[in-house]
Amino acid sequence: MVRVLKEPAIRRNEILDAAQRLLYRKGYEQMTIQDILDETHLSRGAFYHYFDSKQALLEGLIERTGEAGIQLIRPILTDPQLNALQKLQSYFDSAMRWKTTQKASLIPILRVWYSDDNTLMRQKELAAGKKIMVPLLTGVLQQGIAEGLLAMPYPEQMAEVLVALILGLSDALGELILAGQAGSADLMKVEATVAAYTYSIERVLGAAPSSLKLVDMETMKQWF
Repeated sequence: MVRVLKEPAIRRNEILDAAQRLLYRKGYEQMTIQDILDETHLSRGAFYHYFDSKQALLEGLIERTGEAGIQLIRPILTDPQLNALQKLQSYFDSAMRWKTTQKASLIPILRVWYSDDNTLMRQKELAAGKKIMVPLLTGVLQQGIAEGLLAMPYPEQMAEVLVALILGLSDALGELILAGQAGSADLMKVEATVAAYTYSIERVLGAAPSSLKLVDMETMKQWF
């Protein structure tokens, strides 16, 4: 059989693609290197040429996800034509639109994502997300203070608080969506959750009431 030689970046991404598929099917804890070898038809030596451990593979997945996310949000949060509130609103809108267009594939992923087998993956990806988001949001908050649209001390630390609230809302909605898929949808609780996080974020940032809309409820209803 003729061996197919591929560029290292292509081969590395093929391994990451296989790991991501297995992650969604089995969970990180249950996934083994042998599973990846079976999926990619690579030798163990070829795998270890790119990743020296399962942990390194996990870090590679997180790094790739973070790079994809930054490509989506950086143009929004650094757009010189937008004021700080417009940047934040555009970020929330873009995230919601992207997730809704991916709804059919995201719901099965959510079921695996919130399983105990993916606890480590969740923790590491959240930490990586904070590392990317905090510097970008710090700049937006500093801009908002200068524009008189936001009022808060310690913008860098408040950016960390903002990221924690955004991730908290994402987790809360993910669990409610899964409950809705299981037949116990509670749209009143969804609305109350969104309202509570919106209130908290506006107060934390010193923004005017109703100046931000984190989630469009009509769009949110499509998930149920």
